[in-house]
Amino acid sequence: MNKKKSIWSGVSVLIAAVLAIVAFVRSDTQIWLLTAAFTIWAIWVTAAFVFPYIQEQENEKRRAARRAAYDAQRQSLRALSVEEEDGFGPLLLRHVNHRISAYLKAVYPDATWEWRSPEPEKLILHGGTGRITISGIPDYDQAEVTFDQKANFSCSLLKVTPVVQSAAENGTSEKLPAPPREIDPQVWFEQQGRKVLDDLIYDLNSRGYSSLVIKDNGDICIRQGDVEKAQTSFKSLPEKHYWPRLLKVFEREGIAASMTDDAIALNW
Repeated sequence: MNKKKSIWSGVSVLIAAVLAIVAFVRSDTQIWLLTAAFTIWAIWVTAAFVFPYIQEQENEKRRAARRAAYDAQRQSLRALSVEEEDGFGPLLLRHVNHRISAYLKAVYPDATWEWRSPEPEKLILHGGTGRITISGIPDYDQAEVTFDQKANFSCSLLKVTPVVQSAAENGTSEKLPAPPREIDPQVWFEQQGRKVLDDLIYDLNSRGYSSLVIKDNGDICIRQGDVEKAQTSFKSLPEKHYWPRLLKVFEREGIAASMTDDAIALNW
């Protein structure tokens, strides 16, 4: 809109100048003055409108070229990222497979397993929970493996059984007892024991202590003279018939362990 006003203003000035020259100049000088007026007006139009328009078109072409180059670069980087991920995925999967195998064989030397979840590479890269089929581990046939964004993982053993037929189909109204819940001491230590004991042992060691006692109710106590003082407690503790296996877990972690009828003693 402003450009149109400027053009019409320039035309008005040119018309006024031409009328003035025609009205007041009658000699041969009139031709030169008219020529000069049109020349000056043409130069003004070129400088004010033609050159800026050409410059704007050139700038638009450069911007379009930069956008095209930027889009091409983004597509190239995206394709490179996909190729790197595809190439890195199998290597990372093999590394994680070794970690899972070492985790299982630490307790069950004959354990073998296979992935049930599709595309485990993406699960490892982005985190989440996957399922594996296991063999060589008594009472268990599957496990859930969970990965987080800090490259940590945890493994929970599972027993998958078919749904029991209803009592009506069996011709009895008696309710079947729930199967006992199996606990793997190694899994318990990874999910609960390590987090509690690592921080506590570091703290106690810094204050001169070298032992603690885990009561059968989950309380963790230290001895001060002839008095036992509770420090913290576990939400749950494997039952006593699991304790011999739990002692082996502690020993693999470099913690000397022994047990009595109602407690587990740890020394470091």
